[in-house]
Amino acid sequence: MVYVPHRGDLPARFGEGVPLIPDIGPAELDSSVYTDPARFEAERRKVLNRSWQIICRSSEIPGTGDHVVWEGQGETIVVSRRRDGGVSGFHNVCQHRGARIVPRSGLGARRFTCRWHSWSYDLEGTLVGVPDREDFDERQLKDACAPPVECAEWGGWVWAVLAGPGVAPPLADWIGAEIVADLGVYRMEDMVLHDKLTWELEANWKVVIDGFNENYHAAHLHKISAQDVKDGRFSTYFVFGRNGMMVVPYKGVLPELNRTLDHQSLAICHYTIFPTAVFNNNPGHIQLFRSVPIAVDRTRFETWELWYPGGDDEYLEKTGAHWERLKGVVAEDVGIYQEWAAARRSTAYRRNVFNNRECKLTHFHRVVQDMLDAND
Repeated sequence: MVYVPHRGDLPARFGEGVPLIPDIGPAELDSSVYTDPARFEAERRKVLNRSWQIICRSSEIPGTGDHVVWEGQGETIVVSRRRDGGVSGFHNVCQHRGARIVPRSGLGARRFTCRWHSWSYDLEGTLVGVPDREDFDERQLKDACAPPVECAEWGGWVWAVLAGPGVAPPLADWIGAEIVADLGVYRMEDMVLHDKLTWELEANWKVVIDGFNENYHAAHLHKISAQDVKDGRFSTYFVFGRNGMMVVPYKGVLPELNRTLDHQSLAICHYTIFPTAVFNNNPGHIQLFRSVPIAVDRTRFETWELWYPGGDDEYLEKTGAHWERLKGVVAEDVGIYQEWAAARRSTAYRRNVFNNRECKLTHFHRVVQDMLDAND
């Protein structure tokens, strides 16, 4: 029997007294927010590196010394499973001459050794071996550990703050109590990775996040049915601190949804965890839409597909068919990002305009700007 999430004692996300949209209002942004290389560099240092971001599934590093090399936003890091069962991370840069220490992910490492001059580091990035050490001044080696990355686990995911320990609030506070409770009902830690798709896009990372933060495009880009369009007008939108949520009812379920308020059984629930993760939750399976910034106009876009284990033939057939349809939907999203890429340098591209229902986009960009301003 496959686990089916339901709201239990969670706050109502639908029904009488729940507003459809928060009082944020319409907004607009100058196109330079997406196209200015200097702004991207500021976002990389002041926003992305100082935020909790997903690195991998916990199941990818189950044993001591198992490790993942993650690269994005100009950084390369190593995250590994420690001997005590926890996770640690460090910048994948040898402190001798700046080479990458670990070229690829792997299993069961005892230490990591740079191939250039064989400087070696333990699972936490501490320098433990220097050939011909007597030829160095010990003061040069005193603080030559690879800079640490703060790591934590939640929901079956490994998260990291690349700027290091103490820069961001604890992970649970970053996600926030509302989303920890609501998204936590799905028990992602019990799910298994069924599939992962990756695209390299000529698009700014925020274009991708914008695309999954609103439902306005669904009627037009995805050609959903008239009833879906009508019911979609009753979607609800929420912001919690830096993060957000969107509840999109399935076709024809509004009477039951208003009666039971069981949004997790009767709706698609989107959870945006600032800055680069959007969870698209169906009752039986989940997608993570993940934006990995590479350059001002380059993004690695990842879609992770999670299933519950132990499903019977009916679950496997139904979920498999739905995932195949969703892959087509995501391909349409990818296609429109390429259309943005084709126009990004045009003198006619001057601004982005957000309507009232695109409130999560407005909120997201305000958080980005707040972090840029706060970390000047």
